Amino acid sequence: MPVHRSGTARRGPLAAAGILLSSLALVLGFTGTSSAADIPARGSATLGMGVAKHDGVGGLPRDVRAVQTAQTEGVDTSSHNGNVAWSTLWNSGVKWAYVKATEGTYYTNPNFAQQYNGSYSVGMIRGAYHFATPDTTSGAAQADYFVDHGGGWSRDGRTLPGALDIEWNPYGAACYGKSAAGMVGWIGDFLDQYRARTGRDAVIYTATSWWTQCTGNSAAFGASNPLWIARYNTDPGTLPAGWGFQTMWQYTSSGPTVGDHSRFNGAYDRLQALANG
Repeated sequence: MPVHRSGTARRGPLAAAGILLSSLALVLGFTGTSSAADIPARGSATLGMGVAKHDGVGGLPRDVRAVQTAQTEGVDTSSHNGNVAWSTLWNSGVKWAYVKATEGTYYTNPNFAQQYNGSYSVGMIRGAYHFATPDTTSGAAQADYFVDHGGGWSRDGRTLPGALDIEWNPYGAACYGKSAAGMVGWIGDFLDQYRARTGRDAVIYTATSWWTQCTGNSAAFGASNPLWIARYNTDPGTLPAGWGFQTMWQYTSSGPTVGDHSRFNGAYDRLQALANG
């Protein structure tokens, strides 16, 4: 773009100061407050929506074929993926899937049936997940909504326990306006009700940085709830307090066919064991 020197010459001190502040903001990484146009529509949140933004993206781990004896490839989907090509994923080595069922107590995935039943039909072990919004209703209310809209569990050997997606708030304050103690209480409320309804301990999906910021790095759930850690890098990194290992690791949002790919931390028979409870 050509430089109009005459326009530059007419800038006064206030304009020059504005340019200086804008340049400083770019250097320091300040972008200002988000406008209403930057806030996504309710219901559009997905697993890991804030991971790349808040934690960044590093290198990818080794090719899945090199580690299949110790880890088992999986994916997660939502309405953003539409009708998923499950046969393509199955033939590429993907053996399990989690499908978004609900968000808050106000949203259900319109593509849930195709995704949940489609993954099962090609032979995958499948499960459902719930995107938590702790600022809208109680944990118990959201657990009930989740179970009532696809998030239940059956002892068929191919259904995983439901997953609670608890991470950055795409609609407002990162911690949903809750203190660390309040957040831990909300999560416990959800997990207790889910167990009461299904007999299973739900999987917790989160990122270590969010968990540290918003729960005070609580160790309250490590002994009972499997951890699905989100980190788009060469390894899972430091885990939240209470967990000595991750059960699953979402390592990328740009994998083949659907984007979000994860690895179950074990061979296929251990994945079956988790499904069987």
